Amino acid sequence: MYDYIKGTLVSKNTPHIVVETSGIGYLILSNQRTIDALPELSESVKIYTKLIHKEDAMTLCGFLNKEDRVIFDTLTTVSGIGTKVALTLLDEFETSELIGAVIDGDYKFISRAKGVGPKLAQKIILELKDKLSSTKTTAELLSSRQEGALGVSCEVIEEVQTILNSLGYDKSEYSRPLDAALKSVDGNDSQELLRTVLQLLSKGVATDR
Repeated sequence: MYDYIKGTLVSKNTPHIVVETSGIGYLILSNQRTIDALPELSESVKIYTKLIHKEDAMTLCGFLNKEDRVIFDTLTTVSGIGTKVALTLLDEFETSELIGAVIDGDYKFISRAKGVGPKLAQKIILELKDKLSSTKTTAELLSSRQEGALGVSCEVIEEVQTILNSLGYDKSEYSRPLDAALKSVDGNDSQELLRTVLQLLSKGVATDR
């Protein structure tokens, strides 16, 4: 019904925010990570939204970007994952970390989130691993998030992935070290990125659960 709401930030009291536009104040459910990233009150804000219909209520959920909303939608396809747990997972982990953990089958990492035990974490992996591993959407989501936040182009990321594949590394081995390297490299240099990933692999970052 709503793709996003743009207006004035009136309130941000966890777990809700209020955005006013055209004289209407929208009560939006979100999480602490999103709320912490918002501007000061009375400033303009743009929130991507998802309307959740239940028998007794309708809830408007809010996200900073489309990528988080996509993963929220994906998480809620898992039986046992409702709005609250999905928002908790997105609060606990960066989107790229969560996707990487699912693809790697790292249920211990996922179960760190409040309200997510080992059984539910394993269920998330069972139901979403193939979906996230094989979809173009996941690659585009991670690349756009990494490029936008870190200044490393998709071309450089793809070049490093190709080299790692040629060296015999599986994607499940290097996805986590690559994500960690992207947070530390300075500039759009494929050689520096590759060197950092290889250093992390040699230290066992991929298997350091």
